[in-house]
Amino acid sequence: MNLKINLNIFLFAIIFYVTKQIHIYAMLMIFAFLHEMGHLICGIAMGLKPKALKVMPLGVSVEFEVLPKEYNKKIAKGNALQIKKIGIAILGPITNLIMIVITILWRKNIEIGLYQEIIYANLLIALFNLLPIHPLDGGRIVKACLHIIKGRKKSIQLTNYISNTTMILFTMVSSVAIYYYKNIAILFMIGYLWSMVILENKRYRLQKRIYKIIENS
Repeated sequence: MNLKINLNIFLFAIIFYVTKQIHIYAMLMIFAFLHEMGHLICGIAMGLKPKALKVMPLGVSVEFEVLPKEYNKKIAKGNALQIKKIGIAILGPITNLIMIVITILWRKNIEIGLYQEIIYANLLIALFNLLPIHPLDGGRIVKACLHIIKGRKKSIQLTNYISNTTMILFTMVSSVAIYYYKNIAILFMIGYLWSMVILENKRYRLQKRIYKIIENS
C-alpha cells in the first residue's frame, strides 16, 4: 500500500499554530486517522485490497483496488460493489461515534478539558464527513445509493448537484461562524473543501462529455 502526503498539511499546521489551535488540529488528525482505520478495516473485511493511504490537510483517505469481478453481481441498476462502498463509507463516522461512547464510559478517568475536546473532535469529524458532499463519506453514500436506484449516469449527475448545493449552504453557515468566532482557520477549511468540490466538478464535466460522445456515436 502506497503512502501519499499532501504538502498542504504543513500549511494548515502553520495556520492552526498561528491561531493557537495546533492542539485541536493535532487531535482532529489523530481521530481522523482512527476514522480512516474504520474504513480500512471494513474494506479489508469485505475482501477489497488497500491501494493507497493519503494524508491530507483535513484528515486521511484510503483508496482500495477494485477488481473486475466486483462489478459482476448486479443489484437493481447498480452492482454489489455499491453496497460495499456504502458500508466502507459509513463505518468511518461510526468509528468516531464509538470513540465518543468509549470516552463517555471512561469520563471519570479523563480530565474535563481533554474529555470535552475528544467529544468535540469526534463529533465534528463524524458530522463533517456525513455531509452529502462528494468525495466526503456522505457524498459517497449518496452516490452509491443513487447508483443502485437510478443507475451510474444519473447518480453522477444528481450527486454533483447535491454536492454543489450542500457546499453553497455549508459555506453560508460557515461564513456566519467565521464572523461570530473570528476564526480564520474555518476560512481555510472551507477553501480546501471548495478545491475538492471544484475538482469533482471538472471530473463530472469530463464524464458528461464522454457520455454525450457515446450517445452520439
